[in-house]
Amino acid sequence: MIRIGLTGGIGAGKSTVSAAFSECGGIIVDGDVIAREVVEPGTEGLRKLVEAFGADILHPDGSLNRPALAAKAFADDDKRQTLNRIVHPLVARRREEIIAAVAEDAVVVEDIPLLVETGMAPSFPLVVVVYAPVGIRVERLIKRGMDEADARARIAAQATDEQRRAIADVLLDNSGTPGELIERVRDLWYNRVLPLAHNIRTHTCVQPRTELVPYRAEWAEDAARIIKRVEMACGATALRVDHIGSTAIPGMDAKDAIDIQVTVASLDDADKLVEPLTRVGFPRRDDVVTDTPHTDDAANWHKRLHCAADPGRPAYLHIRVDGRPNQWFALAFKDWLIANPGLQRDYLAAKRKALATPDYAAAKEPWFLDAYHRCRAWAEATGWRP
Repeated sequence: MIRIGLTGGIGAGKSTVSAAFSECGGIIVDGDVIAREVVEPGTEGLRKLVEAFGADILHPDGSLNRPALAAKAFADDDKRQTLNRIVHPLVARRREEIIAAVAEDAVVVEDIPLLVETGMAPSFPLVVVVYAPVGIRVERLIKRGMDEADARARIAAQATDEQRRAIADVLLDNSGTPGELIERVRDLWYNRVLPLAHNIRTHTCVQPRTELVPYRAEWAEDAARIIKRVEMACGATALRVDHIGSTAIPGMDAKDAIDIQVTVASLDDADKLVEPLTRVGFPRRDDVVTDTPHTDDAANWHKRLHCAADPGRPAYLHIRVDGRPNQWFALAFKDWLIANPGLQRDYLAAKRKALATPDYAAAKEPWFLDAYHRCRAWAEATGWRP
């Protein structure tokens, strides 16, 4: 199955998005519903809450009085963290039990209010964040019967909009009407979520368009999300994970595809990463097993290549062995170009010339052959080290 993460602040419209995904065929695992379930009367969760916050958080019938708990739990950060330490593990355990019973070909949408706070975002191949301005969210909460002070306190206790944007592969604007939001969700489902799910199942890579586009500041943000995803998937097997290539050079035109280098101790280690990287949206391309060598030592230029299954963000993962020339060159090349703006212009001219040929990659190689030796000389002269 494919698991998609969904989050948003209180009052942002997450429930509307979940309902729309459900109508499209998604299996919704709702964190709010589970959070209520794990603190029902007679549960371990309710017992721990009473021990931590007192019996006055209960109704006379023994059920949880949520406003009474909120008044205590949101009073300060320490008490909020106590609440989270009790509820989060129970919710996570119950979520896994539910997902284990889902069909293998399903697309599961995990509705997780505290996705930022739990640090789970990198475990998903796609994270969707629904947002709306704070003023609109407060108005919605007041209409639900919450007083303004409580609404603002709830919003302030959650992750900030900036923190949510940092984990978002997709931002859904819900500052308009519910109908407008539902149309955005349907478009997302059919044009990104389902293609992503298909590509992961079939181990299919997204091919980026070949034209060069002006530098985009969001490339660094996209790379940061991919790096966190890769680091979580690879664990200690990845010795380091770096944003490399043209999109890592501020101000430089490039193809709209993020290049990431994953450094490992051996290619045997690289081969162990096929399943975990595929699970987070990066299947392996078995037709590429080496870089073009720029020395006579061709064996030391072997690598493994994974690429993105997400049609909304083309990317490549180059898995190379620590200390080998191709691993060294990928790191040095970026810093060499950043330190020498004139070389950026030369490289850009070479790329534009190569675009006019039938084989873009092969047409760039003569320039790279020379660049490798010039970069080596620069590293030696400057004392550069990875």
